[in-house]
Formats: sequence, C-alpha cells, structure tokens
Amino acid sequence: MREFFKTMGHYFVPYKKFVVGTLGFNVLSAFFNVFSFTLLLPILNILFQIDKGTYQLMSFSEGSFKDVALNNLYYYSQQLIGNYGQATTLLLLGLGLAFLTLLKTGSYFAGSACLMPIKTGIVRDIRVNIYKKILALPLAFFSEERKGDILARVSTDVNEVDSSITSSLDMVIKNPIFILIYFVTLITISWKLTLFTLLVVPLMAFGIGRIGKKLKKKSLYAQSKWSDGLSIIEETLGGLRIIKAFVAEKKMEDRFTRVNNEYRSAAMKVAIRQSAAHPVSEFLGTCMIVVVLWFGGTLIFSGSNAIDASTFIYYLVILYTILQPLKELSKAGYSIQKGMASMERINKILKAENNIREKSDAKEISGLNEGIELKDVSFSYNDQREILHHINISIPKGQTVALVGQSGSGKSTLVDLIPRYHDLDKGSITIDGTDIRDLKIKSLRSLIGNVNQEAILFNDTIFNNIAFGVEGATMDQVVEAAKIANAHEFIMESENGYDTIVGDRGGKLSGGQRQRISIARAILKNPPILILDEATSALDTESEKLVQDALFRLMKSRTTIAIAHRLSTIKNADIIYVLHEGEIVEQGTHEQLLEMNGYYKKLNDMQTL
Repeated sequence: MREFFKTMGHYFVPYKKFVVGTLGFNVLSAFFNVFSFTLLLPILNILFQIDKGTYQLMSFSEGSFKDVALNNLYYYSQQLIGNYGQATTLLLLGLGLAFLTLLKTGSYFAGSACLMPIKTGIVRDIRVNIYKKILALPLAFFSEERKGDILARVSTDVNEVDSSITSSLDMVIKNPIFILIYFVTLITISWKLTLFTLLVVPLMAFGIGRIGKKLKKKSLYAQSKWSDGLSIIEETLGGLRIIKAFVAEKKMEDRFTRVNNEYRSAAMKVAIRQSAAHPVSEFLGTCMIVVVLWFGGTLIFSGSNAIDASTFIYYLVILYTILQPLKELSKAGYSIQKGMASMERINKILKAENNIREKSDAKEISGLNEGIELKDVSFSYNDQREILHHINISIPKGQTVALVGQSGSGKSTLVDLIPRYHDLDKGSITIDGTDIRDLKIKSLRSLIGNVNQEAILFNDTIFNNIAFGVEGATMDQVVEAAKIANAHEFIMESENGYDTIVGDRGGKLSGGQRQRISIARAILKNPPILILDEATSALDTESEKLVQDALFRLMKSRTTIAIAHRLSTIKNADIIYVLHEGEIVEQGTHEQLLEMNGYYKKLNDMQTL
C-alpha cells in the first residue's frame, strides 16, 4: 500500500473535498452498523429470556462507558416490556434496528457517491497527463519507442488502472475505517477474546500474502506481451500493401498468433492467481471463526464471567462483519498490484525526461531581421555515433540555402536542430545573433514553416487542415492561401469543397493534393523562415510542376532552407551546401559546384544520366 499511495497520492490532491466526504460518511456508516448490532443484545435476551436480573438507570460517572451503556440499554428494554409487553418491545427494537440500518446504508451510499468524482477524475487526469507528455516530449523519444507500445500504455494500461486501481478505491478507503471501528468494538466487548483472535490473524495474512507476491511481476509481463500485439497490428495497418505484394499474410498471421498466445498464457496465470484471493480468504476466515467459537464456548462452559452467551453471539456477529472488509481489502491488494504494473508502464512516459528545456528568462522573438548562423555545430543521438561534425552555415535574411547529399548524410537532422526538435551537442545556432536556446520555444517555432516530403494531414476538413495552427483564420484567408498553393481548383471539385474530410493521414487525396494543402498551410502561417524537406521527391512530373510552382510563390521574400535529392529543384538557390557523412564537403552556387568537378558534379551527372 505504501507504493500505491506514493505513486497515486498526488492524483487525489484536486479531489480533497471528496476524499474528506467519503471518509466522513464511511465513519458514520461504521458507527451506525455497530450501534444497530448493539440492539441485538436486548432482542436476544427477550427472545430467549436469558437475563432475569433487574436493572436501574445509571449515570456514566458510575462506571465504564461500556458497562453503563449496556446497563441502561437493558433498563429501557425492561421498562418497555413492563409497559407494552414482550411482543411490542420486540417490534419497537426491530424498528429501531431498521432505522439504524437505514442511516447506515444511507451513509454508505453517500460515501460511495463521493468516490465517483475521484475514480472518474483520476482516470481522466492520467489520460490528459499522458497526452500532454506525448506532445511535450522530443522527437528522439518516439524514434526509440514502438508506436504499438505507446498506444498500449495510453489505452490498455490506463483501462487496467481504471478497472484495477480506481475500482478498488472504495475498498481501500472505507475498509480500513470499518476494520478499525469494528476492532475497537471487539476490544471493548472482550479484550481477552480479541487478543486470542489476533494470534490467528497472522496465519490468514500469510496465506493471502503468498498468493499476491508475484502478481505485479506477472501482470507487467502480460501487459508487455499485449504491447507487442498492438505493435504488430500498427505495423500491419501501415504496411498492408507490402504484406499483400509479398504474399506474406500467413507469416504475419503466425507472428500475431504467437504473440497473442503468449499474452493469453500470461494473462491466464494472472487471472488464476487473482481468482484464488476470494476462496483462500473465505477459508481462512472461516477457520478463524471456528477457532474463536471454540475458545469463546470454552469460556462460557467453564462458567467464566469474561463474557456471557448473548454478548458472545454479538461478538461473533461483529467478528464475522469485520471479515468482509478484510476480504475486500485483500482483494483490493491483488487488484492494486495488477494495476500498479500498468501504472509502472504508464510512468515510463509520464516520467520520461525531456532534455529540451526552456530557460526561465527566455526571450520572445517576433521576426527575422538579419539571418541564421550555425557555428561549429556537432550532434549525435544519445551520445552515440556523431551524425553532424563541425557544421558552419550562414543564412542571410531573404536567401535560399539548399542542402544536398546522399541519404543518411545528416540533412534532415540538421534542419531539425533549428526549431529545437533536438538540442545540439557542440556549437551554437543563432537567429539575429541570439542563441536559439535563449529563446522561448513557442516563439522560435512560430517563425518557422515546414513542408515535408510526406505531407502530414489530419482526419479533418480541408479548411481545418489549412488553418491548422493559425488561430481565428477566416474562409477568405484560407481560400487565398489555397489559390497561391495551386490547391483551390481541386478543392472546389471535391465533394464538399473546403468542408471535405481528407481521411486518415489525408488518404482520400493524391500525393500532389496533400502536398499542396500542406503548402497552403505554410502560406497561411506566413512564417519568415521556411524549411522544405524534399517536398517534391515523392511526386509525379505533373504534380511536381504544380507543387514546384506553389513552392516558388511560397519562397518569395522568405528565408528558405531546402533539402533536395533532385538537384534540378534547387538550381536557383543562393548557395548550396553539399553534405557527406555529416560534414560539409562543398559549398557554392550550382554553377560553381559544377566547375569544382567534385562530389556535387558526380551527383548531378548521375541524375542527368
């Protein structure tokens, strides 16, 4: 339980008033339960005519609270019998028992009602925190994690926390209260009998503890197996065309079936271990009742004045009542262990370190006045092999700079450093002489527009995709941006115009149409700095012409950094930097680089051929 409160404690803070409410109502419920059972004593005496003594009304200064309370209860019972007879007294005491039970159940319901905002709120807060963390984490985190594993943590693991932990909150909160109050009642009735009972409890706790010991570990293994299954599903949806092309359906089916069987086996072991909780606690509880029944009966048969028969029956009722919260608490322990395994996986996201930190005194920047400077920039992923080595690039305002080189030379990594998707290891990147690490991240990224090789669209309308990231964009502004991007014509020919849903990742549109919408999005943002990451390399000739025309319009009066494999698309760049294995090996205009007869000339000749 210590681990539970350490991990989950801060989630309860926003719901303090509900926690106080449920604690208060459960205390009332337990007290009303104890007092309702107290009425059993005179009822039993009346039914069986056990007690023939005569009682006088006493004040609480004349003895212990327990003795005076029982004496006065018997006194009033005798008065009722004398005035109304045994049958009527029995009915009145029964009505009193029913009224106290009503108060008990009402308090119990109110305590459970106070738990609902806590239970639903905690699950909501966990989901929101995960999503916020996913948005905040750097891109490097997701390159190392499988999408299926992340999806499993957001969906399956959160659902497991909901079903295992939050569903056990009422047992965790109310049962300790009931156990404490019932235990105090048992001591008040007979401390000797309670002391004997306590000698039996460790046996029960040992049996339950043996079952729950490995539950968390097994649950963790089962959840990891389901993550593997989700990863395969995610890969299948993304690579369905290749799977069918290579007739690999059986191979993928076998792979998924193997992982699914492993998950079934692990989940079955967890379920079997968890299902053992109730029968074991039931058996051990009955054993405890049998032992106490024997010991208490021995005291009564021996003529001991430690406890009388009716009080012993009342003691057994309270003892049996305390067993239920003990069983529920042990069951909650199993569920919480299972849920804590899922919480541990969720915390791998929530507690993941974000090394892209913003300084407390970070500055705002509203535009580009001079240019961008990269000085002696070096970078590596996770301090492993260095991807970029001592890069020096100057990009004056309004100029177009192109980066070329073979795949893996570090071009995309280099442009990702400018908006601080990663932080460089050595050197500096400055905008108008200010290091980007001294700028507010939101302010920095607001200066930059991106058009990537893969046009990333959302399953929303064309209007919302173009207006994405621009608050309060009007239809006129969106239409104007679409016209500049050569997109207006095909948009108007679509089913619902600008209200047409583009599908998952823009799947209802062609590659050229998706790219022109992403260009329109960049035009509407109107950034002073533009990054083009092989924006036309995946297009056919006709689409490339339309996109290229849209790009030229977009690049006007902007500082542009363009990555290109097709050298024909960057011939007019002010300066071209040639990268090879993370280093700049050549730089100059298109003509100057051809005259050098070096690496760029070799690339150009290969494409011409």
